[in-house]
Amino acid sequence: MLENYLLIHKSILPEYYEKVLEARRLLEDGKAKEVSQAVKMVGISRSTYYKYKDFILEPSEMTVGHKAVLSMMLTHEPGILSTVLKQLSEAGGSVLTITQSLPIHGRASVTLSLDVSSMGIRLPELLEKLEKTPGVEKPKLLAVE
Repeated sequence: MLENYLLIHKSILPEYYEKVLEARRLLEDGKAKEVSQAVKMVGISRSTYYKYKDFILEPSEMTVGHKAVLSMMLTHEPGILSTVLKQLSEAGGSVLTITQSLPIHGRASVTLSLDVSSMGIRLPELLEKLEKTPGVEKPKLLAVE
């Protein structure tokens, strides 16, 4: 799964990538109430923010590798979420929060925040395992801290 990622020094990237991170920080810290306010403060367009916000991650300097946020679509069938939670537990991950949408067209969006500090496998391996699980679609790593 990590074959889709690159580690690049920010000095060679366009300035707006860093501004997307800055806008996200403003929203997270409550210094901006809405996306339109945050992007105005950092000098980028809303479309630039929305285009890149889910693809630009910033490593945390304090607790590298202790928390992760995953998202996925689950088929609305009994036991699918339970199977996912069992796989996470077997891998040594601890669920911090679960957010699940109402099922629409037989599928529900699920976002999990995890403590991964005690996991026995790497996150890319976990994502590959989840991807092979019946009823699980598009498992994706959203953030790591």
